[in-house]
Amino acid sequence: MATNTMLSGSKYSDSLAVVGISICTAIICEAISWLLIYRTTSYKTLRSSIDRAAKKLETMKTTTDAQKLTKKSKTKKMDRVETSLKESSRDLSLFKFKSGAVVALVLFAVFGLLNSLFEGKSVAKLPFVPVSIVMKMSHRGLSGNDPTDCSMAFLYFLCSISIRTNLQKFLGFSPPRGAAGGGLFPMPDPKTN
Repeated sequence: MATNTMLSGSKYSDSLAVVGISICTAIICEAISWLLIYRTTSYKTLRSSIDRAAKKLETMKTTTDAQKLTKKSKTKKMDRVETSLKESSRDLSLFKFKSGAVVALVLFAVFGLLNSLFEGKSVAKLPFVPVSIVMKMSHRGLSGNDPTDCSMAFLYFLCSISIRTNLQKFLGFSPPRGAAGGGLFPMPDPKTN
């Protein structure tokens, strides 16, 4: 009880509350993702097919040309494996979409709650003066001219990104190695140019 009153009177209480809520939100979001995605057999099958295709593609790229396959047939085989890898990555992204909608709703609800709790309140002090575009985000909704004041939205944004990504890696839910390039903006295929 004494530590609770000490933290509430502390100058760090608001920032610790935002970080704590961000940690709890990340855990809840990963639990939702586990329930809807990661424990299903179709996810495990897709993930293993992506891993196998990525390993096969890597071994094909590292083998020497001294093998019995001709250059043309080796290229065709690599193209088939790359196509299979892209299709599996696309299927995995579509499979994760339903969980993404539920997670987005949770994040919007928590952000709305935090926004109402910390509206117009500085929750932290930045140790530097940010550049103008970052200052617009870090000083969002705050009155006053102190550029080192940090709003709840900026702190929550930074915490959410870093905590959720590291939690996914810790729990083993990070995307498979071969699916890394298939995000929102995939790399263009050099063969089509």
